[in-house]
Amino acid sequence: MSEHKIHDLTRRIMLAMAGGALLGVALNLLFGAEGLLRDYLIDGLLYVVGAVFVAALKMLVVPLVFVSLVSGVTSLGNLSALGRMSIKAILLYLFTTAVAVSIALSLATAVGPGQGFDVGSVDVAFQGKQAPPLAEVFINMVPTNPVAALSEGNMLQIIVFSLLFGVAISLAGERGRHVLSLFSDLDAVIMRMVEIIMRLAPYGVFALIARTFATQGLDLIVPLLAYFLTLTFALGLHALITYPMLLRFLAGLHPLRFLRKMRDPATFAFSTASSGATIPVTMRTVEEKMGVDNSVASFTVPLGATLNMDGTAMMQGVATVFIANVYGVDLSLTQYLMVVLTATLASIGTAAVPGVGLVMLTMVLNQVGLPVEGIALIIGVDRLLDMLRTACNVTGDCAVTCIIAKGEGALDQACFDDPNAGSVEKVKDEQSADVMPGKD
Repeated sequence: MSEHKIHDLTRRIMLAMAGGALLGVALNLLFGAEGLLRDYLIDGLLYVVGAVFVAALKMLVVPLVFVSLVSGVTSLGNLSALGRMSIKAILLYLFTTAVAVSIALSLATAVGPGQGFDVGSVDVAFQGKQAPPLAEVFINMVPTNPVAALSEGNMLQIIVFSLLFGVAISLAGERGRHVLSLFSDLDAVIMRMVEIIMRLAPYGVFALIARTFATQGLDLIVPLLAYFLTLTFALGLHALITYPMLLRFLAGLHPLRFLRKMRDPATFAFSTASSGATIPVTMRTVEEKMGVDNSVASFTVPLGATLNMDGTAMMQGVATVFIANVYGVDLSLTQYLMVVLTATLASIGTAAVPGVGLVMLTMVLNQVGLPVEGIALIIGVDRLLDMLRTACNVTGDCAVTCIIAKGEGALDQACFDDPNAGSVEKVKDEQSADVMPGKD
């Protein structure tokens, strides 16, 4: 089977993303994205196609996380492994977040974005959201109504309920095995639904990217070019250097093989700007392409989509230095360390709050005494940077999942090393081989 055929879907998605970006920029430059063009094409056709695609992805998130996590917990056998895996995952996610914000602060300090920026020409009105107390976040992790948690998509509550439900099935003996059989069948059906949605991905990605660039354009980037490029470089450094180094030194895995298999989830994350909406694609990638057992992936991927905010933490670091330079405030070493600590802990403390990036930045700015109104300076380019941050976050979710799976003996090394593992065409060939007469 040819290499072209194996990677056809991935290539079509990448081409759709590039084509969408070109179309969006062209629409913005040539027509200004106003009038009938905006009403019928940008806010009409492109908006509908993109919104339907994202809705289809989100439709799968709750059933996929619930069913996969229940199946994964019951397959662990030894429940002590669940506690060990939980501690490893949380510590690794917090560690990568601390490293991320440290890289961002160091790079931003060296580059100095915001120096000479004319704040007088910008409307700096901004109302920050209030973050909940950390104690309230932990209390709210336990659902008082599991059905409501499932219907609202409250991921932390879904994770807690799924873990308890899986443990109960494991302890229920023979009756529990009947329930487990049902969940195993449901898991296979839902993964097939993921494959169906992925076949529609090029069209959804094209519409999402085209509309984003048509509405945002490039004019907003120019005044904030130093901030934009600094954060973009920091995100690339973290995704392409930090994670591969952790994979190599903590798990002995080949970094380039990992990065090649990250194309699908990274592209989906970039186009949707949502780690949650990308969960179905992330789960499929780590299980079928990287060889991670469902018992690990079903826990670490949803947890990472909820808690792992490396990209957002990097934005906190660069934005803090940018706003400090704009307002002529010199930050001390103690304040820099406070930014690292606050951004790291906030990745847990604000996990269930809408608009989490701005909530976290509000907390950081308040902590070091910078004006919250400065957030208004960067809102214009935040949508494009949010797409990059999400791609970085999802890369971290996959890297941590592989590291934990390797440590728990739950990673298929042959699958990880196979460049064609998990491709739609290879699955078809294997299924065809299974039904061919005379084949072993």
